Amino acid sequence: MLDSFERITLENGLRIILAPLPAFRSVTAIVLCGAGSRYEKEETNGVSHFLEHMFFKGTKKRPRAVDISHALDEIGADYNAFTSKEVTGYHIKSASSHLPLVLDMISDMVWNSKFDHAEIEKERGVIIEEINMYEDTPMRRVAEIYEQVLWPNQPLGWDIGGRKEVIKALKREDFLAYIEARYVPNNLVVALAGDFIKKEALALIKKHFGWKAGHDVSTYLPVLENQTKPKLRIVYKKTDQAHLVVGMRGFKLGHPERYSAAILATILGGGMSSRLFVNVREKRGLAYYVRADHESYLDTGTLAASAGVDLSRIDEALKVILSEFKEIARSPVPVRELKKAKEYVKGKVVLSWEDSRTVAFAYGTDELLEGRVRTLDEYLGKIDAVGIEDVAGVAKFLFSNNKLNLAVIGPFKDEEKFKKILKI
Repeated sequence: MLDSFERITLENGLRIILAPLPAFRSVTAIVLCGAGSRYEKEETNGVSHFLEHMFFKGTKKRPRAVDISHALDEIGADYNAFTSKEVTGYHIKSASSHLPLVLDMISDMVWNSKFDHAEIEKERGVIIEEINMYEDTPMRRVAEIYEQVLWPNQPLGWDIGGRKEVIKALKREDFLAYIEARYVPNNLVVALAGDFIKKEALALIKKHFGWKAGHDVSTYLPVLENQTKPKLRIVYKKTDQAHLVVGMRGFKLGHPERYSAAILATILGGGMSSRLFVNVREKRGLAYYVRADHESYLDTGTLAASAGVDLSRIDEALKVILSEFKEIARSPVPVRELKKAKEYVKGKVVLSWEDSRTVAFAYGTDELLEGRVRTLDEYLGKIDAVGIEDVAGVAKFLFSNNKLNLAVIGPFKDEEKFKKILKI
């Protein structure tokens, strides 16, 4: 029944995805908004994430943060929220009998948050400390720097959490203006997955979300793609390990080659038997973690390898990674290795879909970003259809265009050795 769902659009533009999972005794409700760092301006960078925090700080009906958490803890719910570059989401998972409370709660947070001045000031400090935490976590921070190198001076390259000086300056009026601009029904998707009665669930969603009128919403600023040679950024920091990300632009959402790119990334750095893991870690002992991923956005994407490596051997580690890029672009992937990568991807996806949160999130984000929903079987079929020639073609296209991007965090002041490796 994982491929059973219904799509409904209300008169105000709200899109609803209902995915019944009758074998479950729980239900996940998720509200997704087309909001995130790429929809911000420089003077409001970070408002999407800050706003996500504030939705948990009290509403007119539940005036204190503890009133929200107490009500959800009282029913044993799992609840959280997230902000990405293109999507902000709020999700609650509970026993199915509590769905009326769950939808009342999540709609109350979206429509009726108070934005009390005192709470804003307290949360401002929390978010600045969150930014500090990530700046002190080079394994994560280096990925943000990589995106700045890849998409410089444009919203897609901005940090989701924003800059400290912006966070310190944001006012209550900024939150209200952003909500008015983006938190409108036609820019939202409500997705349910799990055990529920369709008629009752739909009536509840209409009650809580169907009353508000929609209006036109501004679109994103398309990325500027003008790279002609490799680029790098080295951030000096006293660390015991060097952290690096190296990669290039990939394929956007909806592009047919994104499935081939996913398999390519898996062959390179998915799992402990992947090429990078074996050649960087197992054979040479250069790193603890090393992996590769392909990520798609609305109008672009990226395929990148990341690793935490021995400070004294970063040159060697980077050269090994780049040699694996060249090798896979030069020589076709063996049939057995391709099959293994495809089964790896399919297996991970199938396991994740045994959680109603994954189902609600997958269906909801597909609808929000692409205007259509891929079923599990459709996705698995796309992976199955990837052939040796597809991987070879994508590898040659990505790794042969001299548009590498490198980000490094570590105690390095001289860029020259990295420039030589990248042949800048």
